Amino acid sequence: QLQLVESGGGVVQPGGSLTLSCAASGVTLDDFAMAWFRQAPGKEREEISCISSSSKSDGSTYYTDSVKGRFTISRDNAKNMAYLQMNSLEPEDTAVYYCAADRFSLPCGALAVLPTARDLYDYWGQGTQVTVSS
Repeated sequence: QLQLVESGGGVVQPGGSLTLSCAASGVTLDDFAMAWFRQAPGKEREEISCISSSSKSDGSTYYTDSVKGRFTISRDNAKNMAYLQMNSLEPEDTAVYYCAADRFSLPCGALAVLPTARDLYDYWGQGTQVTVSS
């Protein structure tokens, strides 16, 4: 059974940076697409980025428009880790950030645009809070 644990959240000033980490255990990540979702107070959980499996799919990445150019997703299968580098943070980025994983043969970006994207992921971490405030 795959288990995911996020870390790296915290409080940062606008314009600052944070790197979130997602540590996986129980199963190797090679065949899994990895995604980052976030949920702000009073809002639905939204997918902001994902990276496909290179062995099962094409290794491609996806970013929602609001984070494109500021956030970078990456993975290290040897360490069973995924990361989200967040730069130029804005108050609107304040949310609980979740790591998710599942096995897809399609590029994860093709699934991310579906309204039911979050329902496609079976494995979730517990979330880590990111607060952007001066």
